[in-house]
Amino acid sequence: MITRRTFLQRASAACAISTLPASKLAHAAHGQTAEDPLRWVDLRIGTGGHGHCFPGAAMPFGGVQLSPDTFNDGWDWCSGYHISDDSIMGFSHTHLSGTGCGDLLDFLVMAGTGPAHLIAGDRKNPDAGYRSRFDHADEHSEPGYYSVILKDYKVHVELTATERAGIHRYTFPASEQAYLIVDLQHGYGAGDGTGPGLVNAAELRQTAPDTLAGGRRTAAWGNDRHSNFTMQFSKTPERIVFYSDNQEVAAPASGTDLTGKNLKAVLYFKTKANEAILVKTGFSGVSPEGAAKNLSAEIPAWNFDQVRTAARNAWRRQLSKIQVQTENETHKRIFYTSLYHMSLGPALFDDVDRQYRGMDNEVHTLPAGQRNFTTFSLWDTFRAAHPTYTLIEPERVPQFVNTLIRMAEQSPDGMPVWPLMGRETGTMTGYHSAAVISEACNKGFTGVDWEKAYGLMMKRAMVDDYRGLGYYRKLHFIPADKEEESVSKTFEYCYDDWSIAHVARKLGKSSDAAMLTQRSTNYRNYFDASVAFMRPKLEDGSWTSPFNPIDLGHSTKWRDYTESNAWQTTFGVQHDVAGLIQLFGGKDPFVTKLDGLFSAPSTLPANAPPDIAGLVGQYAHGNEPSHHIAYLYVYAGVPHKTQGRIRSLLETMYAAEPDGLQGNEDVGQMSAWYVLSSLGFYPVDPVSGVYIIGSPLFERATVELGGGKKLEIEVRRKDPAYQYVQAFSLNGKPQQKTWFRHEDIAQGGKLVLEMGPEPSTTLGADVSSLPPSLTL
Repeated sequence: MITRRTFLQRASAACAISTLPASKLAHAAHGQTAEDPLRWVDLRIGTGGHGHCFPGAAMPFGGVQLSPDTFNDGWDWCSGYHISDDSIMGFSHTHLSGTGCGDLLDFLVMAGTGPAHLIAGDRKNPDAGYRSRFDHADEHSEPGYYSVILKDYKVHVELTATERAGIHRYTFPASEQAYLIVDLQHGYGAGDGTGPGLVNAAELRQTAPDTLAGGRRTAAWGNDRHSNFTMQFSKTPERIVFYSDNQEVAAPASGTDLTGKNLKAVLYFKTKANEAILVKTGFSGVSPEGAAKNLSAEIPAWNFDQVRTAARNAWRRQLSKIQVQTENETHKRIFYTSLYHMSLGPALFDDVDRQYRGMDNEVHTLPAGQRNFTTFSLWDTFRAAHPTYTLIEPERVPQFVNTLIRMAEQSPDGMPVWPLMGRETGTMTGYHSAAVISEACNKGFTGVDWEKAYGLMMKRAMVDDYRGLGYYRKLHFIPADKEEESVSKTFEYCYDDWSIAHVARKLGKSSDAAMLTQRSTNYRNYFDASVAFMRPKLEDGSWTSPFNPIDLGHSTKWRDYTESNAWQTTFGVQHDVAGLIQLFGGKDPFVTKLDGLFSAPSTLPANAPPDIAGLVGQYAHGNEPSHHIAYLYVYAGVPHKTQGRIRSLLETMYAAEPDGLQGNEDVGQMSAWYVLSSLGFYPVDPVSGVYIIGSPLFERATVELGGGKKLEIEVRRKDPAYQYVQAFSLNGKPQQKTWFRHEDIAQGGKLVLEMGPEPSTTLGADVSSLPPSLTL
């Protein structure tokens, strides 16, 4: 199994935190007003530390992410960019947002003057290649647009994008030797361009005096991944020189391809002072011809500003789906940047003619009206990102779900785990496409063949010999001496069983629902009452030894927990918290243990990956298995403990700085936690459709639910520091509980929260007020 630690082993030392003025990067966006949500988006956030975010141009859920690459290897460059760098390799068309593994960076373009280099060169010596130094003060980044000045060449670069295409504008100085280099070898893990890199095969051709086209297959994270482009230039070059393995070769004859693993082209121009040369690039997972169709459909003219305006307007509409009111500008900046980040993925992966590359690496055609997506970081995003989409993306949710169903049908690996552009990376544990599909079913979304989805999910649950599932079915646990990360895998399979049970119930398959629900309690077989932790077991049923709750595994062979340890995994039950509380002997010992999680020493073993970050005791906010844990106090009748802890996490785990995220952004999950928690609620058990009340940051918020429906949130308090809920009303009715259901707000609704400086010991305390557990 591929886990993110495969990439962590190559991680560089922690990068220095840059303290940069935000003025040029986030607060001078073209055409913005004081009420414009774009004003509050700061794309520096997450580009430092281990956030792994990129600052370039993309559309909401778009398939092209046109952004600068400062380096193409190492863990903190999974997105191709890190704010600690001071030189740029060039500008490529596809980027991952906040992942813990790296790939993409397809089809780099770089501008220069003077003699052209064929390799990027080293960050320590940019003069050795086509790299250029830059100054962060010369960067400008806003949703849908990025610009920078290449200091070594005195070239001003601007980038913007549509859903399937990007457009560059390079403003040159007067030069007899201006050039653009197109590098097909560049990509994540490709190195400096002097070695074989990770390209399995590539093709490059000239289809017109001003047009190049081609494609490649790469062997990075998504093995044998296909990508294709068509690239048009606003000015016909004086000449084009082609290279294979950094050696000049004859231009390919008309209608033929130059083939190889290391292909490049240098386009030479003579430029006047301040002359702009534009580059339009269509991207496709299918073919260069598909890329050409995408380009023709989405950027037919040479109007950079028009494309930029369209991107800006699309982002304004997207970010206006949630409106918040507060005097705290830092909270607002973090909120809208979070909403931006969680609107970057999943990413569109089809062509305008409805063709797309499936998980079988074959080309398929979508039914009319359907769209295809990729980049599903499901182990992360099923927890909060996809639940948020069920609120603010009602039209996209069936498209996401139908994509996952097609993937399960077409993929030789079955149910999607972490799919990337037609390839299954197999990264992380569980198969949480089941959770995303089942949540949409339980929340009543239509336009999906639920019987087909159920059959595919049940094949994985009941038939597939997949990563310990055979042991899970036979023994009701996975032995630590037979399978790596056995405890975490069992917990993930429990939740996937629970998820599928909801679909079984919806389809009237009551016996299946009962069986799956019972099997979802397999997690209980790991509870060792003598130590009050979830502890690995051997095949003979005995506990592993030695046991230390901070360890990730009982031996050096492999780990027993996925990017976590016994402290975090012990509270990793999302669907049966009442059952977990019973294991501890009741609410009081459970609360004592939960308090202990947050107060334990933040000591980790030497082999712990940097994903386990944002520690409060042994709680790790920088990694997703902890994200629901602070809300568990509500299930024990002490919701004020959740409220105090959530407010603390909101204030300490996020900052309006480049190093403002704990851990990776993970394609929106880290941000989605902030978005929902700052609004005042969170889905501990997403599939059930139950939201748990926390501690809201904002005085008012309006969430657009689609179709004219709105969720209104009103927070009444005399002081912004008041963090404890004193009273809660739902749709005008006072509540004694501190939770509500999706169906309560799906057609529109209103939450009113009255806040105070001290905890309420009565609200949500009675057993009749506790949230449901293990209830279909």
